[in-house]
Amino acid sequence: MVEGQESFLSHLVELRDRLIRILIAVLVVFVPMAFFARELYSLLAAPLLHVLPAGGTMIATDVVGVFLVPMKVALVVSFLVVLPYVLYQIWAFVAPGLYAHEKKFAVPMLIASVLLFFTGMAFAYFAFFPMVFGFMARFAPVGVSWMTDIEKYFSFVLTMFLAFGATFEVPVIVIVLVKMGFVRVEKLREWRPYVIVGAFVIGAIFTPPDVISQFMMAMPMWLLFEAGVFMAGFIAKPALAASGDSAP
Repeated sequence: MVEGQESFLSHLVELRDRLIRILIAVLVVFVPMAFFARELYSLLAAPLLHVLPAGGTMIATDVVGVFLVPMKVALVVSFLVVLPYVLYQIWAFVAPGLYAHEKKFAVPMLIASVLLFFTGMAFAYFAFFPMVFGFMARFAPVGVSWMTDIEKYFSFVLTMFLAFGATFEVPVIVIVLVKMGFVRVEKLREWRPYVIVGAFVIGAIFTPPDVISQFMMAMPMWLLFEAGVFMAGFIAKPALAASGDSAP
């Protein structure tokens, strides 16, 4: 019992140390980033600023918003910069408890997850935002000045980054579910109609209430699901072959 308690406490101490390292890393990157907070926010706001009508600007309704919002952007950018280090710390904490074959499978999935998440954010910034903001600018009634608060804009953009980043994780989720034996590829193919409907429902929940936004989230989600099912088929076949060889 005492050995078990000591082991548990040692894991808590290790977890604390790794969390401290992560916080220090974020802080180290944030300090220089803070000096470029205004430029970082301008870069973040570029998709909207490019489609605003002549004379259109963004506004700040909070007294300290012009300072806090750019600092929040710098903090988010700092976390994204150190994200590989964050994942390394998480991996170093959980890796000792994994088998060799689990480690071999987890590493490429972890790398793929990071790349897909950043790809989802890039898709939102370069494809989703320009199209949606352009549509909103054209749809605004005559005589209406379309301007948004920088705090609300930051919240909207951050939500979309997280939503599209999570959407692009669908292939990894599908492969992991198949690899761990929770579901078979054949069953996933049978679920295709429900996945399509679910993708459009999720798009309607997390995107602005227009068809373009819903379509731009639902279609990648569906296509990525199909890609995940396709790749999972190659993972499932060796497992089936191995089980067939071991059968009497």
